[in-house]
Amino acid sequence: MTSDDARDRKRVVVLGAGFAGLELTTRLSEEVGDDIEVVLVDRSDAFVFGFSKLDVMFGRKVPEEVRHPYADIAKPGVRFVQAAIHSIDPAGRTVQTDAGAIDADVLVVALGADLDPAATPGLIEGGHEFYTVAGGFAAREVLERFAGGRVVIGVLSTPYKCPPAPSETALLLHAHLVERGLRDTSEIALVIDFGRPIPPSPAASAALLEAFAERDIEWHASREVCELDTACKVAILRDGGEMPYDLFLAVPVHRAPAVVTEAGLTKDGWIQVDPLTFETSFEGVYALGDVAAVGTPRAGVFAEGHAAIAAEHIAARIRDTTSEARYGGRGICYLEFGAGEVAMVDVTFFGDQRSGELIGPSAGLAAEKSQFGSSRIKRWFGRDW
Repeated sequence: MTSDDARDRKRVVVLGAGFAGLELTTRLSEEVGDDIEVVLVDRSDAFVFGFSKLDVMFGRKVPEEVRHPYADIAKPGVRFVQAAIHSIDPAGRTVQTDAGAIDADVLVVALGADLDPAATPGLIEGGHEFYTVAGGFAAREVLERFAGGRVVIGVLSTPYKCPPAPSETALLLHAHLVERGLRDTSEIALVIDFGRPIPPSPAASAALLEAFAERDIEWHASREVCELDTACKVAILRDGGEMPYDLFLAVPVHRAPAVVTEAGLTKDGWIQVDPLTFETSFEGVYALGDVAAVGTPRAGVFAEGHAAIAAEHIAARIRDTTSEARYGGRGICYLEFGAGEVAMVDVTFFGDQRSGELIGPSAGLAAEKSQFGSSRIKRWFGRDW
């Protein structure tokens, strides 16, 4: 390809290399290939599945086993740039990074949600967040040192990423403490400002509540921790209640990344998009995944679904045609119950009828979950896990 050909190609700049960014760039490479230039930008050097954080946290994997370097990406027309993003001009479709300015014909914001432990007084000093990659990995040593006592798992704001994960954490913690001979001297409490563990799926919620009861895990519905009194080791709830703890595991407050807010892209905290096409109010600018207000949970499988539809519209834009592709709001999530058993929740949010079917839990679905992860690595990175 000559330099003139390269200049004639449309450039799609994708900010964020999570589920949405990886799936979008893969689809655009398949659809349009060398006819466009796709620039994928992320400040990290590797991808880590959300469920892999729990694998490391509970000693089933080591960090090196779950990191997938972006340097392995070798898709036609795709270039990865590791860089921090300093500013976004959505009207001009220009991004300033520490690797320089990047101009786009089409700009896609898929930067996810940032976590803000400092938003909850006492959390940094007296608790442990396990939702970032660094926090999840560090929690492994925290649990190894834990000698028994009362554990409170607190979700500190809603919405939050991967709604089943706090429930999974409670169940896996139970199994971990049983294995270490500490369960009889320990208590586990889960606090979420939801009426049931997984609001879109009554069946999955009922199965979780039954599992909690069987394992003597406290479920505190529709309550939210707002502060930790580190001197007294007490979690203070927004309704005025208090809850003592020896170990506090937190899902921190979620926010849109500051660079997105400063760009004027957000309304009511998140980027507003057409929920069927993912276009923003700015021409040629799309938003996908956790940073977008779509109406589906903030979870990787839904971000992947967003990317599938956005890719159709972006490819049509590049070809100067139109697409009738519309997002249906369906996603399949896996839910660990411990002891090698996994359930699957099939949820649909859009259309005439919302549904939330539960399959399992069973040992067979554990293998299916593993295949889900390995198939994505093969698709996105072109190699085996």
